[in-house]
Amino acid sequence: MTENISGKVLVITGASSGMGEATARDLAAQGAKVVLGARRADRLEKLVKEIKDAGGEAIAVATDVTKREDVQKLVDTAKETFGKVDVLFNNAGLMPLSPLESLRVDEWDQMIDVNMKGTLYGIAAALPYMKEQKSGQIINVSSVYGHITVATGAVYCATKHAVRAISEGLRQEVKDYNIRVTTISPGAVSTELTSHITEPGLAEAVTDIVNDIGVPPSTMSRMVAFAISQPEDVDVNEILFRPTVQTQ
Repeated sequence: MTENISGKVLVITGASSGMGEATARDLAAQGAKVVLGARRADRLEKLVKEIKDAGGEAIAVATDVTKREDVQKLVDTAKETFGKVDVLFNNAGLMPLSPLESLRVDEWDQMIDVNMKGTLYGIAAALPYMKEQKSGQIINVSSVYGHITVATGAVYCATKHAVRAISEGLRQEVKDYNIRVTTISPGAVSTELTSHITEPGLAEAVTDIVNDIGVPPSTMSRMVAFAISQPEDVDVNEILFRPTVQTQ
């Protein structure tokens, strides 16, 4: 399973916690060279040290995915340090759920900037390198909410539907360059994602559900490992996973 992971250069956004952190740890342990981006540089540096102490290879670049120049620097650093960019894991995301009537427009803007534009900035940074290499894989994170739409989640669902649309368009466009495109849509995972919710009462309700049924972040790292580890002539386009007990 690790044969197609060891030695690959893996760039991860949103790497300072949750699914990004778990993926960094797990795939570094399988021999990937991980390049970690997130805003919280102190947490990134701690993670890099722990990966290196465990025998892995890792570097960190402070990255705000809403800034194209930051994402470009992250991917450029991967290329400059390790000579290539094999995989981009567009993992950074926000989920400040709220009813539309609450008019939390700043939060709508933030979700669009992080979930949609951040994904596009990652693609813009990595795609030229992958085209030149005639190889690579871009893994984008959607959500169960990228397949359905729920009350209090209209804007979040819209951004995650958009990630799926972007991924499918990209998949069709990059066949001549031997680039693989994967979308992973998680259900309830125990991460900090619910901490972004500011709507009174909603944060507590959603957090309680996630605490009750959520699977650990390492579930995502196994999905990423599965997609990457396939032979180069196999393109795993979409993975949707939920806790077994999750109904929606």
